[in-house]
Amino acid sequence: MRVQRVLSPDSMRESWTLLGDDWRPVGPVESFLAYLAAVERSPNTVKAYAHDLKDWWNYLDGRGLDWMTIDLEAMAGFVAWLRLPPAARSGAVSVLPTVGHHCAASSVNRKLAAVSTFYEFHARSGVEVAEVLVTMRPAGRHRSAATSYKPFLQHVASGKPQRTKTIKLKSGLKRPRVLTAVQAQTVLDACEHLRDRLLFALLLDTGVRIGEALGLRHDDIEIAEKQVTVVPRQNDNRARAKSGRTRTIPASAELMRLYSDYLHREYGALDSDYVFVNLFAEPQGHPWAYPAVYDLVRRLRKTTGIIFEPHQYRHTYATWLLRRGAGMENVKELLGHASISTTIDTYGHLTVEDARRTLEHAGWFTGREVRL
Repeated sequence: MRVQRVLSPDSMRESWTLLGDDWRPVGPVESFLAYLAAVERSPNTVKAYAHDLKDWWNYLDGRGLDWMTIDLEAMAGFVAWLRLPPAARSGAVSVLPTVGHHCAASSVNRKLAAVSTFYEFHARSGVEVAEVLVTMRPAGRHRSAATSYKPFLQHVASGKPQRTKTIKLKSGLKRPRVLTAVQAQTVLDACEHLRDRLLFALLLDTGVRIGEALGLRHDDIEIAEKQVTVVPRQNDNRARAKSGRTRTIPASAELMRLYSDYLHREYGALDSDYVFVNLFAEPQGHPWAYPAVYDLVRRLRKTTGIIFEPHQYRHTYATWLLRRGAGMENVKELLGHASISTTIDTYGHLTVEDARRTLEHAGWFTGREVRL
């Protein structure tokens, strides 16, 4: 089986499908993914669903199970199967007790959510198995701090049972990996070209996603106002702004100066709307794409010895803002999160060092009324 990229013949919109061993689309999965594409879900979202359902279909095929007649026992088996290393999933290889789980609990839960959503979609066509995967729980029981933020008109549904997944693994909150100031500076200084330095400086200074950066046009950067605007649009390099709405982010004077230097010293008279383009490789002048950026990241990792990903700059931006007293609501708007719950779940954490700084600022360790 393989996940295959496809283009709509009418709009040339990118989407994804799942092909079976006979190279034909897997019917039930294809109809579900086509629905997601039709309602304009992100191609990256459709691709993620396709990969998760590929795992589900491989599991079913390996055990001779029919997707329409599975039960909770089969779902529990899927969880155990995901935890095994790929080489052991066929049963031909034994796994030692000391071998760790292949899939983290968070990854397993994501795949279970994809399977549940797939069955809920088909339930509308009369496939009743979805009710096995989703159960009802009483309303009013909050499972996390984020649920205290209630959506608009939530009171209308107050007291009604709510749908929740039957099977879900316990997973601890995963703290985002943040760069230190020394690491961020080291990466910037290791860049050979102003274009490369501008990219990582932009990620750190504004917290934009890598797809949002690669989709930037010159009109999106206002030097005099010192601001960057992220605009959701179709891009030739397949870069995407995950958020569906436009947002404007304040930027530093240093970033604007770096952008001006880049235009004068490297970009020159090149005729392109895109900010980040191929300058030192073919096809010259074409918008920079994801593979080229990740190739740059690999080279910088080797040069600096720092293992980093572009998305860590976004985590670093948000964490540094919170440490400096920016409110959670402000950070949510700057990052372009649709819900503040997402911001809280991702960044509602404090390290021991953060807590110490907060207590010192409050005077907790000095001027006490009681001598210890």
